[in-house]
Parts: sequence; structure tokens; C-alpha cells
Amino acid sequence: MKKNIDYKLFFSVLALIIFWMIMISSVSVYSSFRVTTIQANAWLIDQAYNYFYVLRNISHIIISLIMLWFMAKINYSFFEKYSKYFFWFSVLLLLIVLIIWMSFKWARWWINIPWVPFTIQPTEFLKLSLIIFLAAFFKKYSWLLRNFKKGFLPFLWILWWLILLIWLQPDFWTIMVIVPVSVIMYFYAWMNIKHLLSMVALWFVLIFSVYSFWTYDKTSPETIKETKNKFSYISDRIDNFLDDNKEAIKNKTINYQTEQALIAIGSGWFSWKGFWWSIQKFWYLPEVQWDFIFSVIIEELWFLGWWTILLLYMYIWYRWLYIANRVKDKFAKLTAIWISSRILIQAFINIWVNLNIVPLTGITMPFVSYWWSSLLSLMMWLAILLWISRHTKEFNNFSRRERNKLMF
Repeated sequence: MKKNIDYKLFFSVLALIIFWMIMISSVSVYSSFRVTTIQANAWLIDQAYNYFYVLRNISHIIISLIMLWFMAKINYSFFEKYSKYFFWFSVLLLLIVLIIWMSFKWARWWINIPWVPFTIQPTEFLKLSLIIFLAAFFKKYSWLLRNFKKGFLPFLWILWWLILLIWLQPDFWTIMVIVPVSVIMYFYAWMNIKHLLSMVALWFVLIFSVYSFWTYDKTSPETIKETKNKFSYISDRIDNFLDDNKEAIKNKTINYQTEQALIAIGSGWFSWKGFWWSIQKFWYLPEVQWDFIFSVIIEELWFLGWWTILLLYMYIWYRWLYIANRVKDKFAKLTAIWISSRILIQAFINIWVNLNIVPLTGITMPFVSYWWSSLLSLMMWLAILLWISRHTKEFNNFSRRERNKLMF
């Protein structure tokens, strides 16, 4: 008899989504008014209003919950069986986005579907399909992973083409997430230590090459115009990050969003403004409902907002690790632990960006940032994990030998 799904996991994620909905109703007020003002001026609506993103958010959540309900009924072995098809479909979407795209400031990250008020970001679904593909591959061909020619080179070849397709968008920061997670997954599945060291070396060479190749001369407006290109934003963000915060603010070389995020966090830390009373959300910190929502949460709720987010993330991570530790199937184990780890890594990267601990990346906070594609893909991940949770067993039900195999 199969177990029920892990309701503790489900309700902890639901609590995070409810908290997100509450905060979106506050942080998106001015952004909503700006968007609807443009629509009103174009005679698309009668008058501007300040709950545009709240309504969109509700519709996103309803669609995502329907997707969750549908996918939670599909056995995870289905995703293992057809993992390569899901992966190649994601690759196809990466190709399509280079032909039919919606661009914003040089970036071609989204596919705009006609007659649908939503856009699709293929890299969000690639993060899921790649983990499923690698988990199935590592389970089936674990005996080849130590072989350089038959194991390491095919893995490297696939990773190289993914990097190239994402680079052409360009979306360097997604590469910064996908590559380390893929390499660590490979190493966890018994990769040769020499292969790991070579991948780490190649990774540092890639980062250094990107920074060196696309840096430009900032001595005068003429040289900036001649040497700057669409990839120079990477070197800009690294340079701005490496500058001392006080000097960068004084010299106006710090990223504007980072500066305003630090102001929001600083003002919230020393004077709890209270829910709804953020100042930075009034376009001092543009589009705050996306990458920098954490800053305004701190500004309004201080430690209450910080601890709510942190404790919910840590509990969700604990439930995912609990599931991974108590399932026997290797595909399910690899999928569960790397989905949970990647989401937690992404959450902390977003927090570190807000605190200016790492350079500005454009990486969203899972289940908290307003991002349609991200929410939909996260619900798909949750559905897979909920099904996997039905096949877990308590440690007491395993033999000693099986128990040792399950330990990480």
C-alpha cells in the first residue's frame, strides 16, 4: 500500500506562497500603478490601479496549482523513462527563443506566446529537465562515469552546447547556476576526482576569460562607445561589486539597484517601518517585485520577514532531504536531493545579491519573486517530489546494508 504524499512539505511550500502573495500586495503597488497608467494612456483600460501584479499573481498561482495537481498524479518513473525527451524539448525551446523572442535590454530570455498574457523563459524549465536527465543518465550508466571517453566527454559535450545556447541569449548568470550544479551531480555519482579538478580548472578559466574579454576602456565617453558591447554588463557588475561600497556610492559606480537595496535593508534594520510602509518600492528600487523583493520585505518587516523566509526555506529543504534519505531508487534520490539543493542555493544567491555579498545576477528567489516561468517550473518540481515522497520508508524498515547505502 502506497503512502500519502508528504503533506508537511506541501503545506510548508503553500505557507511560503501565501507569504509571497501578502508581500506582493504591498511591494508591487507603485509598479502596478505605472503599468496600468501606460495601459490607460493607450486606452486599453479605463483608469490606472495599483493591484495589477496582485491579480496576475493570483492567476499564476491558480494555473500553477492546477499543474501541480495534474503532475502529482504522474509516477516519477514516467519522468525517468522520458527524461531525454523532456531534456531535448527544453533544448528546442532554447533554440526557439533565439528566433522568436521578447527582448529586454539586449537579453533574449523569453518566448512571447500570441493571445496569452504570459511569457515563457526556457531556462527555468531547462533547470528541471537537466536535473531529471542527469539523474536518469547517472542511474543507467553509473559504471561509465569514471571512464574519460565514454562518460566524461559525453557529459562535457552536452554541457558545452547548453552553455553556448544560453550564452547566445545572453544569460551568463543561468550558466553560473547550471554548470556548478551539473558538475557536482556528476561528482556525487562517483565521478573520477581528476575529472572534477579539470572541470573546476576549466570553470575558473571560463570566468576569467569572460571578464577579461568583455572588459572595456572607461577613460572617456568615446572609448566607452567604441569598446563596450552587450556582454560588457558582466565585467561592469564584477567591477562594481569589487569596489568598496562607500567609495562606489560616493563615485556613483555601484549598481543603482544594489545601492537602493542596501538603503532599504539598512532603513528597515534600524527602523521597522511596518507592512505597506516601504519607501523604496515607490520606484527608488525599480521593479522591486522581481529580484529585489527581499530588500523591501526587510524594510517593512525587519527580522519577522527575514526569519519567516529563512525558516520556511530551511524546513522545506529538510523535508526534501528527508525524502531523499528514505527512498531506495537512485533516480528518485538524485532528483530529490539536487532539486532541493538547487532551490536553496538559488534562494541564498538572491539574498546575497540583495546584501551585496555577490555580484548582481538577476536570479530570482524561489516561491517569493514575481516570475511566472519560475513559479510554474517550481510547482512541477514540487509535484515530482510529492510523488517520490509516497515511496519513502522509515530507516527502521531497511536492513543495515540498505541503510548504509542510503546515507550520504
